[in-house]
Amino acid sequence: MKIETIGVVGAGAWGTALAQSVAMTGKRVMLWGYEEKSVQDINATHTNKVYLPDITLNSLVTATSSLEEVSQSDALLLVPPAQAMRQVVRQLAGFIPDNCPVMICSKGIEQKTGKLLTEVIAEEMPSALPAILSGPSFAADVARGLPTAVTLACDDETLGYALINAIGHRNFRPYFSSDMLGAQVGGAVKNVLAIAAGIVVGKKIGASAHAALTTRGFAELVRFGVFRGANKETLKGLSGLGDLILTCSSIQSRNMSLGKALGEGQFLEDILGSRNSVSEGVFTAKAVARIAADQDIEMPICQAVNDIVIGQTNVDDAIARLLTRPFRGEDI
Repeated sequence: MKIETIGVVGAGAWGTALAQSVAMTGKRVMLWGYEEKSVQDINATHTNKVYLPDITLNSLVTATSSLEEVSQSDALLLVPPAQAMRQVVRQLAGFIPDNCPVMICSKGIEQKTGKLLTEVIAEEMPSALPAILSGPSFAADVARGLPTAVTLACDDETLGYALINAIGHRNFRPYFSSDMLGAQVGGAVKNVLAIAAGIVVGKKIGASAHAALTTRGFAELVRFGVFRGANKETLKGLSGLGDLILTCSSIQSRNMSLGKALGEGQFLEDILGSRNSVSEGVFTAKAVARIAADQDIEMPICQAVNDIVIGQTNVDDAIARLLTRPFRGEDI
C-alpha cells in the first residue's frame, strides 16, 4: 500500500503534534480543525496558538475545516476527544473511500455505551481499515521531535507495517502489535489512574504511596484488559505500562494535573472550566467503573476516582476507604 499523504482529524495539541511529526517524514499533512480560529492561525502563521503555541509548524502542514477535504488523504489519523469520536466519524464516513486506513489516536472509552473506539468505528465507518496508535507520548515532546516510542496495533500486519513506515521516523518509533484491544485498554484506563496519582501528589501523602498506587493501578488495568480480551504482554508494553508510567509521573499529564488539583482541594467544575483541553480520564472513569461493577472486576482505585468525579464521595473519604480495605495476597 502506497501512503503519500496523511490527514489528521482533530487540531488539538495531540493532533497538531502528530501532524508536525508526520511532516518530519517529508509527507504532506492535512490537519482538520473544528475551530475556525485554529485553522486560520495554522495557515497564516504556522502556529496553533490555542493548543500548541510554542511550536512553529512545518510548512508541509496545512489546515482545513472541511472533512471532505481531509478525507482525500491516503490514510487518516483520528484525534478528536474520545467522547466526540462517534459524532466526528459519522460526519466523516460519507467522504472516505472504502478500505481507507484510519489510525485511532485518541484514548478513552465511550462513556454512554462503554464501547472501545474501534467498536465505534466499526458501527459508524465499517468500510474503514482501523489501527490504534497509542503509547507514552506528550504532545510537546512529539512536536519538538524528541525521541518517542509508541505502539501501532492493527489486525493486518502488512497494513500495520505500511502505516509504521508512513508515519515513523528516527525520533518517532512505532512498534507493531496485533492486539488492538490491549492497545486501547492501556491508553484508556491509564488516564483514570493518572487522576488518582495526581491526587496522591496533591494530598502530599508521599512517594511511597505514589509508587504503590501506580503498581496496584496497573493490576487493575490488567484485570480490565484481560476481561476485554487483551493480551497481558501488550498491557506490559508501551501502550499499557509504558503509558501508565509516563502519565502517572508527570504533572505535564492533563489527567495527573487534574488529580493534583483535586488533591489540593479544588472543585472539579472549576478545574475543567479553566482548561481548553480535555482530561479524558474524567469521562472514562464513569465507563470503567460501570463495567467493573456490572462484571465484578476488582478495580477499587478506578471506582474511587469515579466516585470523586461524580461527587459521590470526597478525596479524603476515598483515600480512607482504599487504606482500610482488607489485607490480601499480591496478585494481578
